[in-house]
Amino acid sequence: MIFKRRNKPFNLEHVDQIDELAASGKPVFLDFWQTGCQSCRTMDGVVGELADEYAESAHVVKVNVRNVPGAAQRFRVMSTPTFVVYGASPKKKSKKSKREGGGLGERWRASGLVKKNQLQQALERNGASRT
Repeated sequence: MIFKRRNKPFNLEHVDQIDELAASGKPVFLDFWQTGCQSCRTMDGVVGELADEYAESAHVVKVNVRNVPGAAQRFRVMSTPTFVVYGASPKKKSKKSKREGGGLGERWRASGLVKKNQLQQALERNGASRT
């Protein structure tokens, strides 16, 4: 086959799906975005590349803050795009993550235009590896 089908980010429909994905043990990379956000459109291609590169070891998820009730509030998203790596800690569980339940919690966060290598480093520090 000449062309390989690319893996795409998962489009979140309900905030509870985040915990379901994190329960797999893989880190969950969340891209909080909204329609009409130029920076979100700029980052869309990078997020798509991450979904393809880390398909086996991480969940790359797009969260439209206007279509997923409660997601922006739960993750304290004040602007878009905001990127969060969420899931079980690869090494030790902090006191904060224990209070959140099950050792799941936020592991990394950034907002605005972020370089791809910074996003890759955040994923890899949390247990993901490129395929």
